[in-house]
Amino acid sequence: MNEKLLEDEIFVPSVSSGASGDLVTVPKEISFCSGIIVDGKRLKSFIFTTDVAIIMNNNADAIFAVYPFTPHPSIFSAITSVAQAPVFAGVGGGTTKGPRAREMALLAEAQGCMAVVLNAPAPVETFELIAKTVICPIVATIVSKYTDVEEKIKAGASILNISGGAVTPEIVKSIRKDHPTIPIIATGGPTAETILKTIEAGANAISYTPPSNGDLFRIKMDKYREAAKKIYMENEGAL
Repeated sequence: MNEKLLEDEIFVPSVSSGASGDLVTVPKEISFCSGIIVDGKRLKSFIFTTDVAIIMNNNADAIFAVYPFTPHPSIFSAITSVAQAPVFAGVGGGTTKGPRAREMALLAEAQGCMAVVLNAPAPVETFELIAKTVICPIVATIVSKYTDVEEKIKAGASILNISGGAVTPEIVKSIRKDHPTIPIIATGGPTAETILKTIEAGANAISYTPPSNGDLFRIKMDKYREAAKKIYMENEGAL
């Protein structure tokens, strides 16, 4: 990786709304990956959140909206109504599967989601049902190197989402050996080093988990308190 490219960036004019200072920005190391072209758009960074405030205020290329609850059309509607980027929506695969997952996939597509995501436990039959129903890409989540990736691809998955914690780069590397061209999104981990390691293993795009709304608000509140303290000290000194 030529890290000098990160230091010697070409000047790019930037124009944005007054709220630009509050954007959640993805790590710049993600720019090193190739990206995945979906419907003519190159996507490198995916922000992993369902917080509508964060979804509306970030600079990621796409939203990765997967959550540990039963999928519901109202959630798709809420997310797509505020998203400034394409949405990859979770439609089940664990407790929600079969016809129910198929219906959620169709509704997500109808809401304008660019792709649908199935959780790791999703059976082959669910992939096949959804593949016969929607025309948008289907993303298969892979959490272990022991997963039968081939059967998920044959059943309709066209993108893989690798989420293996600390061993994610190892899983990506293993899959890449047998599938040199399959699009891979992978979790990048908490540091620049882990992101670069995941890209070097073969990931085409990186999913980034932002700080929580509470964490972001705490930082802002600390600034407010410091500003209030400064004003108070200045006023005290003027007396």
